[in-house]
Amino acid sequence: MKISNNWLKEYINTDLKSEKIGEYLTDIGLEVEGIDPFESVKGSLEGIVVGKILTCEQHSNADKLKVTTVDVGSGKILNIVCGAPNVAAGQTVPVAVVGTKIYGKDGSSFDIKEAKIRGEVSQGMICAEDEMGLSDDHGGIMILDETKFEVGKNFADYFELTNDLVYEIGLTPNRTDAMAHYGVARDLNAYLSTHQNNANFEKLVSKPLNIEGTTDFQIEVEDSELCPRYIGAVIENVEVKASPDWLKNRLKAIGLSPINNIVDITNYILHGLGQPLHAFDGDKIASKKVKVGVNEKGTKFTTLDGVERTLNGTEIMIKDGENNPMCIAGVFGGQNSGVSENTKTIFLESAYFNPVGVRKGAKFHSLNTDASFRFERGVDPNMTRTALTHAIAMIAEIAGGKMVGELLEHYPAKIEDHYIILRFSKVEQILGTKIHKEKIKEILKSLEITVLNEIQNGLEISVPAYRADVTREIDVIEEILRIYGYNKIDSPQKISFTPVKLSFDDQDALENGWARTLQSNGFNEVMNNSLTSVKDETEAVRLLNPLSGDLAFMRKSLLEGLLENADYNIKRKNQNIKFFELGKIYHKKQTYLERKQLAILVSGRDEAENWLQPKSVTDFYRLKSYVKVLLDSLPVSVEEKYLEDSRFSDAIELTVNGKTVARLGKVAPQLLKDADIEQECFYAEIELEVAQRFRTTENVKFKDIPKFNKTRKDLALLIDKNITYAELYKAARSNPSKYLKNINLFDVYEGKNLPEGKKSYAMSFELLNEEKTLEDKDITEVMNSLIKTFQKEFSAELRS
Repeated sequence: MKISNNWLKEYINTDLKSEKIGEYLTDIGLEVEGIDPFESVKGSLEGIVVGKILTCEQHSNADKLKVTTVDVGSGKILNIVCGAPNVAAGQTVPVAVVGTKIYGKDGSSFDIKEAKIRGEVSQGMICAEDEMGLSDDHGGIMILDETKFEVGKNFADYFELTNDLVYEIGLTPNRTDAMAHYGVARDLNAYLSTHQNNANFEKLVSKPLNIEGTTDFQIEVEDSELCPRYIGAVIENVEVKASPDWLKNRLKAIGLSPINNIVDITNYILHGLGQPLHAFDGDKIASKKVKVGVNEKGTKFTTLDGVERTLNGTEIMIKDGENNPMCIAGVFGGQNSGVSENTKTIFLESAYFNPVGVRKGAKFHSLNTDASFRFERGVDPNMTRTALTHAIAMIAEIAGGKMVGELLEHYPAKIEDHYIILRFSKVEQILGTKIHKEKIKEILKSLEITVLNEIQNGLEISVPAYRADVTREIDVIEEILRIYGYNKIDSPQKISFTPVKLSFDDQDALENGWARTLQSNGFNEVMNNSLTSVKDETEAVRLLNPLSGDLAFMRKSLLEGLLENADYNIKRKNQNIKFFELGKIYHKKQTYLERKQLAILVSGRDEAENWLQPKSVTDFYRLKSYVKVLLDSLPVSVEEKYLEDSRFSDAIELTVNGKTVARLGKVAPQLLKDADIEQECFYAEIELEVAQRFRTTENVKFKDIPKFNKTRKDLALLIDKNITYAELYKAARSNPSKYLKNINLFDVYEGKNLPEGKKSYAMSFELLNEEKTLEDKDITEVMNSLIKTFQKEFSAELRS
């Protein structure tokens, strides 16, 4: 937000330098990000003087150039070469002397130097309007009225040039009260008045109205909830024309382009006082009646930018007596009722609209205006009339308009101030320091917060309605602090706290532990937006008021976001992907469902290429090993089963007691194609709430390192092709022997020399007796038991 220093001082008179004002504003929360100079005419016409052309002759070596002699009042006659078609002897003209820097209207600049032009010496330049930045006119040099302009005088003395400093304020969204110059001045005064700095600030009051005659115009508010307060004024005999220079420069300083005097006045009030206004052409309002309500869904409405829009039936609309839409209230005006150069009567509107209603209308039509920005956050309901009267006075002065009839007002229920109880003990507790109650009362008074009553250890206070963000005791304490001064609160010499041991019921502990495990294995954590677009809306949760079409749904899976991350990295030559994300997914079934997952995506090389391992491309089993490391921290037995899921080309599901705890597999080719990824990706998702339920306080156990060696025995089994390793593993694990510790599949063979429909699995078994050396008879007993199980359940044959 831009704030003009000159404009600010219309409301608060202080001799503080701009740097100090910027410092104080930052201290009270209105952070000044920069202070930039503004000149209504770049360079302020410095070095340009009034001159008189004494002679004008044709250049001897150029048909389009003239050689002139010019008197600039310095006692020396200048020789100047000029190419303007309208230059002639006897003219009074602006002359840029040698050493002057010229700034054009287009932003260009150049230095005036003495030079030879086609053999003739030129000691300055006779200027056109655009060459001085006064207008876009380049039809010729600017010819001055010799009765008004004196030779030798500075050209700038004949213009009301504006030099200003503009504060760039990084305003936070809650500070609706400071979205205009008056609000910033009011806040600055609160600080200065409590820190004994001299400043003169007067609270703004309504202007007296000069009313002539009566009016037939009427207003009707169909729903006071949509529009709690509405005021209109009818002004006749206006002359729509260009604004005076001072008004243009006020708007230019903060980056606005002047349009005409009526529109410029409404913008001046908006940025000056914070109250948006809208002017309608009164002669275009059917039945001379202004209505505030809604139009039917599907109604067509053309806004001032010439775009035809289709109303959704919920926008707050300003309509005429025949229900024709004229304006999306608080957002954007209509083409059919806008002010033009032919306008003679205007209906001027000042209102307080429902912030939510304005926000919905602006979002639906993707319109973000200065007015909607303020209405959406809540303007000052008590500024509505004051701002209107100031605008009426300006229109009378600048556009010659006369107000007819009384103000037309709808305000059935006053918008009350906020009643709050403030406790001194709470102030001290939050701030960590004691502020005397009289100082607190002084600060509250400076903020226009009224003390209604003193109670035991506190105050009953009334916060003005324009502070829409101050509705609780803690908000008032924050206000006291920012005016008292953040820098005046001493930092404590020591900080005391009691460490809290996380409960095993705390899911954060599980998530943080798993995150650290993945990070230690080379993974990077990503955080994606939970708002997205979807191709398949089945079970998707749609937002009622989306920010855009691309962010209209809650995500159904973490996979799409991770694929976008992978695509971004791969296109930038980072093809080795190890990502994980902790986030929620959302579905709509009979009810709305929300689940938190840990998602893992791997692709490319698992390890950097080197001479020993030139090829280490990651695969499904590498992904499975990462998942297994995480799940091994839970005291559970995990079962595998095949999973059919359109997101995967091959996948398995891991379950515990019949509940799915994880899914993992190779990402389907179509999803990779949609994401513009040409390399294989492997994805896993773990259900965090399910995993948390299996977590216990006994999942970390310590035991002695075995004193005796393990014994390994191998079996080569000939089995049917349809038998999986998972089935063999489960059968082996059911063996009652306490000596069987580990089972592993180390070779699979399918091919020639095997019977049709058969395959060979080579499995290793590690056995250990933790109390003594394992004897041969114990080993034989375990292995015979395993062989019988495999033969009985799978008709397995031993291979030699």
